[in-house]
Amino acid sequence: MSKDGLILPKDFPQLLNDTFLRAARGEETEHVPVWCMRQAGRYLPEFRESRAGRDFFETCRSPEACCELTLQPLRRFPFDAAIIFSDILVIPQALGMDVQMVQGKGPTFPEPLKEPEDLQRLQAKVDVEKELGYVFRAITLTRHKIEGKVPLIGFTGAPWTLMSYMIEGGGSNTHSKAKRWLYRHPEASHMLLKMLTDVIVEYLLGQVAAGAQALQVFESHAGILGPVEFKEFSLPYLRDIARRVKDKLKEAGQDVPMIVFAKDAHYGLEDLSQSYYEVVGLDWTIDPRSARERTGGKVSLQGNMDPCALYSPKERISDIVKKMVEGFGTRGYIANLGHGLYPDMDPENVGAFVEAVHQHSKQMNKRS
Repeated sequence: MSKDGLILPKDFPQLLNDTFLRAARGEETEHVPVWCMRQAGRYLPEFRESRAGRDFFETCRSPEACCELTLQPLRRFPFDAAIIFSDILVIPQALGMDVQMVQGKGPTFPEPLKEPEDLQRLQAKVDVEKELGYVFRAITLTRHKIEGKVPLIGFTGAPWTLMSYMIEGGGSNTHSKAKRWLYRHPEASHMLLKMLTDVIVEYLLGQVAAGAQALQVFESHAGILGPVEFKEFSLPYLRDIARRVKDKLKEAGQDVPMIVFAKDAHYGLEDLSQSYYEVVGLDWTIDPRSARERTGGKVSLQGNMDPCALYSPKERISDIVKKMVEGFGTRGYIANLGHGLYPDMDPENVGAFVEAVHQHSKQMNKRS
């Protein structure tokens, strides 16, 4: 602790379980590591209790609340990694946009971007420490409180995904307003994507400085783009982020594994495996063996059980996991779902998923 009571990002407890980090780097592990997107979420009664009556983004701005929510799933399940509780839309907020979480509707932008001149409303130079320091403080506090049990993952939304929210004003099935920009205003689109990329790079570096031991970039809306648009409006920025973050960390003698999760971007698998990320995350619509083949051993893979498989009886979950782990193989593999956990899922089934990954992968390692 410093004199003014702030917890400092140093003297962290020693890491006791580095399985996730080793798998990310393609090294051998005793078992396949496992964590879940949205593992700190509404499917946990204790999460609902902690969040009751609190505004969502107010919770995000409280390091103590984020720390508690991040740690909750670790008390229940032997996950091999934790991911800091936050939201991808803190970046549009840092750029000066108003974002609210509306009950029953999800994230909402009362004044979305409509035309290129609206870019002038955005803050041209973002002081990341000032605007997003609360995330850094949450990471530092959590790194101390997690007591070295497992590594802590930091994350960000990717530029195209954030851009689509900022223009759509919330979730969308077609993303037609955002895609209209790509076709009608390509220059303004690139200007916005570049602006977001610059903030994201600083944001991720700040997370590592605060104590994050790995980073995930969520391109959740990749699948709404075709291969041509993906190569123009998503991939270059994903690569730019990883390259710039890595270069900066290298200067400081640091290195943290980075994961890219471009949901539904099947057509981009080969490109993503050559984009400076150690790990490519997969959704459930990709066959594990085919993903291995197409990425040619260049990267570790993460995923990809259909979250809805968690509605199965426990024995069935075990069979599904066994098949999945056999498909990926136990090396250079991190087990996860192909998307986040849903609020109505049974925590016991999440426990069965984690247990099945550990059990089947240990047995497979013994046989090999």
